[in-house]
Amino acid sequence: MAAAQGRLSDGAGGMDDAKGAEAEARHKGSHNGSTPPAFAAAVEALRAARLRPQIEVEATRAPQRLAPHAYALEAAVVDGDEDLADGRLVLLHDPAGHEAWHGTFRLVTLVRAELEPEMAADPLLPDVCWSWLTGALQTRGLTYGEPSGTVTRASSHYFGGLSARPSASQIEIRASWTPREGLGGVPDTAAHLSSWCDLLAQVAGLPPAAPGDASIVTLPQRRGPQSR
Repeated sequence: MAAAQGRLSDGAGGMDDAKGAEAEARHKGSHNGSTPPAFAAAVEALRAARLRPQIEVEATRAPQRLAPHAYALEAAVVDGDEDLADGRLVLLHDPAGHEAWHGTFRLVTLVRAELEPEMAADPLLPDVCWSWLTGALQTRGLTYGEPSGTVTRASSHYFGGLSARPSASQIEIRASWTPREGLGGVPDTAAHLSSWCDLLAQVAGLPPAAPGDASIVTLPQRRGPQSR
């Protein structure tokens, strides 16, 4: 699986490298010793979530300085031997609460995919991509607060020994939000993960998971998926 490496921000004051690594702490989820029951339940729901088969998800090393407790997943939308999009989702938890989050949990994400240059040049693309995130959450009836994030378009042009490569464009969505806490102070993390996977699928250009749902618009076929 292609790891979504990069700098993750909690969108409310705080940032860490969150580099990809082997999931040696796959079942730890916490880095300060005792694991709060609410966080343990939220992590277990993430592990038990059932997702569409085109999306491969695995645990990875969580960032260490964003919150007292953190658990991270990375995912790739896979078609054969090619990755159409990839991303990382981090669950943060501070039992004492976080003033900027307005809650004790926070979800932080990074999603990336390659685009045709013509599509990347569309001035409305950032707004559309942000609406995919909020729409994915709303479609599943999820309540959340304090959303924040960025949508970035980048282009690469190759020269010299790399001049044979075609120009490439990439879209990158970085976002964070506070999930509503339910019974026992535990948010529905499985539903939030499913919504995040819906976003990944849209960015990758996959058709909607639900047959006949014409309200979801996906990216058109792009130049070529990333090699795994």
